[in-house]
Amino acid sequence: MRSFLSFTLFIMVFAGCNLDLKEKPNLTAFVDPFIGTGGHGHTYPGFSMPFGMVQLSPDTRLSGWDGCSGYHYSDSIIYGFSHTHLSGTGVSDYGDILFMPTAGDIVLNNGADGTKGYSSGFSHANEEAIAGYYSVFLDDPKVFAELTGTHRVGFHKYSFKGNEPGNIILDLVHRDQVISSNIRVVSENEIEGSRLSNAWAKEQHIYFVAHFSENFESYGLSKGSIILSGHNEVEGKALKAYFQFGDEKEILLKVGISAVSIEGARKNLIAEIPNWDFEMIKESARNVWDNKLKAIEVAGDDEDKKKIFYTALYHSLLAPNLFMDVDSNYRGTDLRVHKALSHTNYSVFSLWDTFRATHPLFTIIEREKTLDFIKTFLAQYEHGGQLPVWELAGNYTGCMIGYHAIPVIADAFVKGITGFDQDLALKAMKHSAEQDHLGLGSYKKHGYIRAEDEPESVSKTLEYAYDDWCIGKFAKEIGDSLTHQAYMERAQYYKNIYDSETGFMRAKVNGTWFAPFDPSEVNFNYTEANSWQYSLFAPHDIGGLVRIMGGPEKMEAYLDNLFSASKETTGRKQADITGLIGQYAHGNEPSHHMAYLYNYIGKPHKTQARIHEIMETMYTAKPDGLSGNEDCGQMSSWYVLSAMGFYSVTPGQDYYAFGTPMFKTASINLENGNTFKITANNLSLKNHFISSIKLNGNEYNKTYLKHQDILNGGTLVFNMTNSQNDLNIVFEPPISTIETKDILPTPFFKATSRTFTENLEITIGTADKECKIYYTLDGTDPSVNSSVYKDVLKLSHSATIRAIAYKDGVGSFINSGTFNKLDKERKIIIKSKHANQYSAGGDNALIDKIKGGANYRTGSWQGYQENLEVIIDLGALKPINKVSAGFIQDISSWIWYPKHIEYFVSNNNRDFKLLAKVENKISDVDYKTSTQELIAEFPSLQVRYLMIRAENYGIIPDWHLGNGGTSWIFIDEISIN
Repeated sequence: MRSFLSFTLFIMVFAGCNLDLKEKPNLTAFVDPFIGTGGHGHTYPGFSMPFGMVQLSPDTRLSGWDGCSGYHYSDSIIYGFSHTHLSGTGVSDYGDILFMPTAGDIVLNNGADGTKGYSSGFSHANEEAIAGYYSVFLDDPKVFAELTGTHRVGFHKYSFKGNEPGNIILDLVHRDQVISSNIRVVSENEIEGSRLSNAWAKEQHIYFVAHFSENFESYGLSKGSIILSGHNEVEGKALKAYFQFGDEKEILLKVGISAVSIEGARKNLIAEIPNWDFEMIKESARNVWDNKLKAIEVAGDDEDKKKIFYTALYHSLLAPNLFMDVDSNYRGTDLRVHKALSHTNYSVFSLWDTFRATHPLFTIIEREKTLDFIKTFLAQYEHGGQLPVWELAGNYTGCMIGYHAIPVIADAFVKGITGFDQDLALKAMKHSAEQDHLGLGSYKKHGYIRAEDEPESVSKTLEYAYDDWCIGKFAKEIGDSLTHQAYMERAQYYKNIYDSETGFMRAKVNGTWFAPFDPSEVNFNYTEANSWQYSLFAPHDIGGLVRIMGGPEKMEAYLDNLFSASKETTGRKQADITGLIGQYAHGNEPSHHMAYLYNYIGKPHKTQARIHEIMETMYTAKPDGLSGNEDCGQMSSWYVLSAMGFYSVTPGQDYYAFGTPMFKTASINLENGNTFKITANNLSLKNHFISSIKLNGNEYNKTYLKHQDILNGGTLVFNMTNSQNDLNIVFEPPISTIETKDILPTPFFKATSRTFTENLEITIGTADKECKIYYTLDGTDPSVNSSVYKDVLKLSHSATIRAIAYKDGVGSFINSGTFNKLDKERKIIIKSKHANQYSAGGDNALIDKIKGGANYRTGSWQGYQENLEVIIDLGALKPINKVSAGFIQDISSWIWYPKHIEYFVSNNNRDFKLLAKVENKISDVDYKTSTQELIAEFPSLQVRYLMIRAENYGIIPDWHLGNGGTSWIFIDEISIN
């Protein structure tokens, strides 16, 4: 009876997908899962269902940035087949529950250390990947391995072609750090177990139940390097197992997984694959994929372009991942078990990436799923106390910036997806925005994030401003006018970091522009980018951005220069900056909207030319066919939308900006039963300019398309030409402008340095030339009763300057800077070499009376990968009785306190005498970031020269992720009393 009910449930699962099991899939023929597995795409080729919990795929790489998915096309060794993988991320995790077929003698070592192992060579000539299926011939054991499955179950088929007896290895040590694990042999054909691990997700729970199609003749459980005889269960951190099958030539293996419990994994397995019909499950998976891909049907003559398009759509639909068992139980962001009452729960939200195109695409073709995603967000807020930023397996990873669950919610709402608790949503949004962490305290206090307060200050200011606009927009939609007004003001904070003289968004340090400034420089003021790639991020107020830039001509010139500039970047190396056309970097998300901005200044032909160029050059049908990380669908979703002829420049607005279509026709088959058909007449490689448009048979003179027009169904016809001069109409541009009252940009200071020895000249300016600036020099808050700024200020002593702009009775935020006068006789000589990107502005930073903050990436700390030696010349004999040096420890970033510091004194700069040796007493295994001063106090001495030596922590130990690498010392501010 139990098997009959399970099989009935299995049929219901697939019937719910509107499948005709007799219907042959066709669009899956255009899916090539190998696209993105080479280069820096970071995708995997194995089996997955749309939004599935299981990603059953080969693992060819154990570590490294290009091994984030576990597979890279350049590899020739397979370690096995694990059940969870991430698609296109820039950080590694998953790779859980690895099985590997072998033949002959049992070997439990994977072979990565160069000794004999269970891994095997393979050839791409004997490898196949399609939607819902993967296969490969393993050369060493002579096994043909096939993989398919369902949403929660991985299905393996191993055909042993050699003469040696077959085995299957289970490795729970594979990939990330194991906290605890267990394996239990339930019967001669069933095992179960669990794994708790620490990687990107600090506490990832996974449970499994595995059924073999044949009884194993013998088995062994291993703990460490010891095989335990006579045991049917084992617990520990280094567990493996083997199962021997004798002369069996074909072994099937079904593995159900769960984040909740072993019982949940067993329920998933029994419910979704109650039989052993591998071919039926394989065909069913392909049919599910075909049904999903039919959401958009394109037609054209170029087969490679179809392959690129449908693989992009396939990749777009891989994540987020189902994170709930068949009984509706799931693990929440409090890492406790909950039962979903009104939604399906998901995980893997790469929102810094996917809010831009992937989630807007879902509002068109996956509206029901979008509602589940939003309900998942709200459940994560209720369980874990915050909306997700980059959530993984119920864990907040702390990765990336902004609070981009908010634009996903706001975008869905303005597009008619409203079936969630709107009051709870607004409460959760405001909770994210009103925190003080990650620079928000500085952002709220100053109207921008000061670079000394938080790393990536420019990017965070810009993205918080956009997210705040989304809050204000959503608040207005649900009738909260006070919240709307408050957040529309915050949405304009981007103006406070725009430098009208250079035309770029710049960091402010101590109230002054970060200098020296090079817009091509990659530094810690920006997130995975430089100023070229971030200065146009105000998608919510493009009109306002154009105004502060000086008008449409200035915006056009910026865009032209962006695409024509040298591809060279300066500063630190950033692997994510790829796919360059000039300084436009398609391989990373901050650039993705930029080519569409020509539309907003009445130059749509330039958008069309650039979008055509990007689609033709940044996407191919080869393994290295993505110009950067796939990023859980964003890189592909950009292509899917753009190839249809439009893009979501401003998620949260109910329209899309036009680009240029890639196909002669594209039909969107909507969940409501309607079809929206896009036709491109006279389209060719050269004919990529739009000369005229018709919507539902009527002339259409806009360069944007309303979302509701798509949902209503109908026709959109582009008439294409090969020349921008053949335009038959003047197109109406899209509008993106904040309509509430403009804020006054905060004043800024211009000075050659934060310190001086004689005099210092300081200029105060503002982007709004019509306002008045008032200032104080004693650190008090300025007002209209303070001194009016008229000319250059000349300081002869230390001062804290505070300035405010006023116009029409409205004031700006106060800008503040402290400028210190130093002893002109004091000099510093640093004999060690600091890293360029960790210079803190130069040698004098160590004696400028300004201490580094709580984050090494703010630019206030000097970094060294060697022992540190510094000599300070006091200029003459002077009495001292105390000396200290400040250090920071952040071992997750390979930064340790020095083992000890030694202070020496001399009066001739040759003969130095040891004054004091101070040992570090803080633990070297504490991952919490901390700062400390290593202080030496002594009876007063007459000293001219002080030498400081700090011993580097040394080679990173084996227990650390960076083991074998060289550790860092970060120092700031040497104080002498």
